[in-house]
Amino acid sequence: MSGQGQVAYSKERLSRARLAVAVVFCVHGAVAGSFATRVPWIQDHAGVSAGMLGLALAFPAIGASLAMPLAGWVSHRFGARTALRGLLALWTLALTLPSLAPNMVTLCAALFVYGATSGMADVAMNALGVEVENRLEKSIMSGLHGMWSAGALIGSAGGTVAAHLGADARLHHALAAAVLTVAGLVVCQGVLDLRSTPEEEPPPRFALPPRSALLIGAVGFCAVFAEGASLDWSAVYLKDVLDSSAGLAAACTTGFTLTMAVARFAGDKVVDRFGAVRTVRVGGACAALGGLLVVTAPHAALAMTGFALLGLGIAVVVPLAFAAAGRSGPNPSQAIAGVATITYTSSLVAPSAIGALADATSLVASFGLVTVLACGLMAFAGVMRTNGRPAAGAGAPEAATAERKG
Repeated sequence: MSGQGQVAYSKERLSRARLAVAVVFCVHGAVAGSFATRVPWIQDHAGVSAGMLGLALAFPAIGASLAMPLAGWVSHRFGARTALRGLLALWTLALTLPSLAPNMVTLCAALFVYGATSGMADVAMNALGVEVENRLEKSIMSGLHGMWSAGALIGSAGGTVAAHLGADARLHHALAAAVLTVAGLVVCQGVLDLRSTPEEEPPPRFALPPRSALLIGAVGFCAVFAEGASLDWSAVYLKDVLDSSAGLAAACTTGFTLTMAVARFAGDKVVDRFGAVRTVRVGGACAALGGLLVVTAPHAALAMTGFALLGLGIAVVVPLAFAAAGRSGPNPSQAIAGVATITYTSSLVAPSAIGALADATSLVASFGLVTVLACGLMAFAGVMRTNGRPAAGAGAPEAATAERKG
């Protein structure tokens, strides 16, 4: 929607749009959190084994990867606000599907739809977030992704209470979907109503990601791989490698998640001050140091410090990758869809890759791979420097200088 720039908005209107998009991110995250906490109930209801469940849980990423390229065409056809409203509603309503599945086949189909609607809504809301960021001329994407994390925590808390009470997940998800759908429809009224110009060519329904998205997505891949590995394997690492207690191992994962959330909320000010390239490069150094501490740690405290540094270092990389993709060419939605597809693939590959490498060698060697990928953030941070305007607000001179030096 390259014709978007023809419309000017006041600062007050843009501030309201920023708040609306932030709540959209929160709603999106709440759906994911609501689902994740009830997976054991869904597994029992569908009567699938752990191995079959692992296969079924690949279908959300498959659905998202296939459907994401459609989001740009939908936004072009219906306008950004209407597209986001519809796609977000489909995503919140799709929450009800997995708990209704009585067997493996229907569960895979439900999770495919669940992932497809998630991915399209993800692209639409990130594209709007990038547009608001460009118009405000300061970084907001890190904070928006922080709101997603907050929403996931809210959804997880509700799911934990429902599971503790022994509530039927079908009822729980129906109620959650109803509340989140209404919330999404209401808050979407506040986002920018961006529309393509009549003479603008519509994007193709399906297209390969542009080269710029592939390069930016590669950086996102490294960050998401480290995130997925740490979320799924940090507790196992402490327990099996360092012989820690189950409680301490669980606390490590919680600490990693909390570190990432806090870093994302604080990240926008850092990006405004130092620029995207330098932020990613320093974050990569921080993550690499964290990975090195993990693989060399003789005791739990040092390993937990390492995981915290990993979370701190990678927290803002994916938000910045979406922002860079949105400024990398004439079709922001297509570039964002490409980056999103690559990062979704990384989240799918990381846990199994770490497990396979651990079986072949050791869990320590697996996190050696994570450390190498963190070094990749330092090496390839320069792709965050796009031809578009670097996000910078009051600290614009400093950010621009940082971009040139980076």
